[in-house]
Amino acid sequence: MTHCSHRVRVLYSFPHKLGADRICYTAWQQVNGLAAAGADVLVCCGALLRAVPVDVRVDPTLSIGPLRIPPKLLGSNRAFALHDYIVSKRLEAMQGQVDIVHTWPLGAALTLKTAARLDIPTVLERPNAHTQFAMDAVRLECERVGVVLPANHEHSHNSAKLRIEEEEYRLADRLLCPSDFVVGTFLEKGFPRDKLQRTQYGFDPLVCHPNGRARNVGRGFTMMFVGGCAPRKGLHYALHAWLASPAHIDGTFLIAGAFVPGYAEKLNDMLRHSSVRVLGHRKDVPDLMRTADMLVLPTVEEGSALVTYEARGCGCVLLVSDAAGAVCTHMEDALVHHVGDVETLTQHITLLHRNRSLLERLRAGSLSTASQLTWSMAGVKLLQAYRDTIAARSPALAIRTD
Repeated sequence: MTHCSHRVRVLYSFPHKLGADRICYTAWQQVNGLAAAGADVLVCCGALLRAVPVDVRVDPTLSIGPLRIPPKLLGSNRAFALHDYIVSKRLEAMQGQVDIVHTWPLGAALTLKTAARLDIPTVLERPNAHTQFAMDAVRLECERVGVVLPANHEHSHNSAKLRIEEEEYRLADRLLCPSDFVVGTFLEKGFPRDKLQRTQYGFDPLVCHPNGRARNVGRGFTMMFVGGCAPRKGLHYALHAWLASPAHIDGTFLIAGAFVPGYAEKLNDMLRHSSVRVLGHRKDVPDLMRTADMLVLPTVEEGSALVTYEARGCGCVLLVSDAAGAVCTHMEDALVHHVGDVETLTQHITLLHRNRSLLERLRAGSLSTASQLTWSMAGVKLLQAYRDTIAARSPALAIRTD
């Protein structure tokens, strides 16, 4: 086999504000990790909000210096489409200078078509489950709880969004799936396994670390939930399980996150319990995690929740559903229950409340492998995913890994 000795040259297309919150933070960390791993990265993003490594080239599509085109001015769909058009034209002019194109949902179709015409391999980030699966799961859970999401909520049913994303699925050579759960939702929809490339996300060890953890000596059990408080995340399951467990008698359940309209009202009686502390949106989550024994996330669908990586970095043991996309193993470094299984979740809370030696063993197991879950390691794995995709498209152009 012939090997190319040059660095992998990636055009990283992201239609949002690189370095903002949520997926914008994920994309920013991916770019940092790729640069550290040795990739040659050109970022085409809507706008840049945080600095990137000096060897990363940034070419914004919806901003010039401090001036940005507000997405509200065009509407999100038009803004994403404009980004996609601009990136596709830039790619056209870069033939022979790009080894692979990395795209994100809703702003990728034209770029993917151009790359295919130029015979450039492509990947599409999948920060969540298959969109149809996600929409159905969220709708059913909202109906079960009795909450109606706003029509413009990102997880409300949106047939136009689904059509766009399904076309992107078809056009990309491979879909980057950050968890086995995401892979499973695509397999369920009939996608071939070789189109689904496993990756992972990560945490920043300078921010999320166990140093200064409060030792659980002479105090009650502390459980924590972090994230958007919505039926999708399963907070109602966590509250039911917490109050059914004896852990609530002398323990504390911390809830950090903002509620979607109507959800807190449905949970009002449980949220008012003396053992439950509703903190709202917080910016000191790592510090809070260092005071907690467990992070609970009984979500009904997910990509790969960043809080599960961050909790492991902070020494907070995971208590999660099998849809959380968490990188963990049941009874080795976490406890995992099936979606919606409140009885098992209650048993898990009770078990760790009563068996602190098991809690410490799980924490030690989690911390022993946490170094494999940093954003730097995620960058190494993402770069290898690029190499695998390039090799699958044209083995003769495989780029060596040394």
